[in-house]
Amino acid sequence: MTDPVFFAPEASLSLGEVAALAGASCPDGEAERRVASVAPLDEAGPDDLAYMDNPRYLRALEATRAGFCLVSPRFAGQAPSGTVSLITPDPHRGYAAVLARLHPSALRPRSAFGASGVSPGSVVHPTARLEAGVTVDPGAVVGPGVEIGRGTVVAAGAIVGPQVRIGRDCAIGAGASLLHALLGNRVIVHPGARIGQDGFGYALGARGHSKVPQVGRVIIQDDVEIGANTTIDRGATRDTVIGEGTKIDNLVQIAHNVVVGRHCVIVAQTGISGSATLEDFVVLGGQVGVVGHLTIGRGAQIAASSNVATDVPPGVRWGGSPAKPSREWLRELMTLKRLASRRPIAKDGAAGDEP
Repeated sequence: MTDPVFFAPEASLSLGEVAALAGASCPDGEAERRVASVAPLDEAGPDDLAYMDNPRYLRALEATRAGFCLVSPRFAGQAPSGTVSLITPDPHRGYAAVLARLHPSALRPRSAFGASGVSPGSVVHPTARLEAGVTVDPGAVVGPGVEIGRGTVVAAGAIVGPQVRIGRDCAIGAGASLLHALLGNRVIVHPGARIGQDGFGYALGARGHSKVPQVGRVIIQDDVEIGANTTIDRGATRDTVIGEGTKIDNLVQIAHNVVVGRHCVIVAQTGISGSATLEDFVVLGGQVGVVGHLTIGRGAQIAASSNVATDVPPGVRWGGSPAKPSREWLRELMTLKRLASRRPIAKDGAAGDEP
């Protein structure tokens, strides 16, 4: 069996170019050296670039064979003598910039068929309007009245429903479905995502539950990224909105009428109930549950596995179930730990063994 390289470098960079991309200082006399690729600290070789910004990996830095390493000032003196240190205040962001230049094809889903233009085997309704430079893979379906901007890729098996609008330079991954949705520019939808299907709305009653028609839309603004198998329900009567620059991980559920602000981060397996509002720059860790009809304030951060049941003020860090200020939550955890560590008291008043 052959061993393919899916993301071979598409460019060659000098160390000076790497330093410019990363906002790093380049040692004198090193600017013309070439960087062949990027690699982790423990796998990098003499022609590779690595990065380090976490004290957990200090030993890996000290033992690395990397020819070049992006490091923060606090670790500048820890690299081996054979490794050229490029000092930058944000090594991870610099590393990302270098990766993007070396591997631009890894930034978003591409045609699963290696195609360009509208492929044979796709189905594009005659009333759909596609600008020049749109790619539609075999097996993809583009419905009536759809509008798609130039540079957008609709990968194999994706479905774009009637009247959907997709902006320019977007990527719709294989098997994704878009219904009742408006997408801005440079939106990335990874494979299997479901956008614009029914919200979960029923009028409950003793004789049964009546379905409430969901007649809103999903509005996804510029530069949003939506992970694989994430679902975003359309609104009931108003729109579900995802603000510009927001990044959503895989396997996230966003219910009807939710409003997510700009540049939020929502990590995997999070569920956001209907009509909740996340203001700008909110961060939700993995497996967070958000109760409906509440507001999480601008810049608030919620720890993984927390359950948010009340409004959250701006700029705070909360955790736990139900979620509360982090210091209070940690204090409760420590108190429980101390209580649990006490030996039980026997009936005669002496310390006893566990039953």
